[in-house]
Amino acid sequence: MSRKYKFAEKDGAYFVSFATVYWIDVFTRIDYFDTIIESLDYCRKNKGMEIYGYCIMPSHIHLIFRSSLGDPSGLMRDFKGFTSRKMLKAIAENPQESRKDWLLWMFEKAGKKNSNVEKSQFWQQNNQPIEIWSLKVFEQKLNYIHNNPVETGFVTDPIDWKYSSARNYGNNDQTVIEIDLN
Repeated sequence: MSRKYKFAEKDGAYFVSFATVYWIDVFTRIDYFDTIIESLDYCRKNKGMEIYGYCIMPSHIHLIFRSSLGDPSGLMRDFKGFTSRKMLKAIAENPQESRKDWLLWMFEKAGKKNSNVEKSQFWQQNNQPIEIWSLKVFEQKLNYIHNNPVETGFVTDPIDWKYSSARNYGNNDQTVIEIDLN
């Protein structure tokens, strides 16, 4: 792995994006979005994750975060590992999931290609963290995150995407997760 894709500054804030294998649109059901929201909230309250911006899209997540415990790599590893297991279980147990067999087959197929995976792989392995070293970089990444649903044509205004911190910054009381505005 390239050195530029590592968490160099352990106490720094980072912009990360991570996607499902094959960019599969998994987050199309409220239950699946809720799994990610609950996991982020748990990490915020119990694992030292400070969240400054987020956007959950159908196949990927954008996040600006900091590890108050000085272990951003471990935090991402644990988050992705936990949500991977939880999402695979949720898909397998969802009687309304019309794509269940195909989804589970695709995740298993991805797992077979990766020697680090026992059975199924949900997330792509890379995060490509970008350190937030200035206010200008922060604003650039936050705008990118908030405009992602607009650029893909899901909404016309960033605040209309339910699963984005654009609502938090827009003082909308219909947010799905608290963020750290300090």
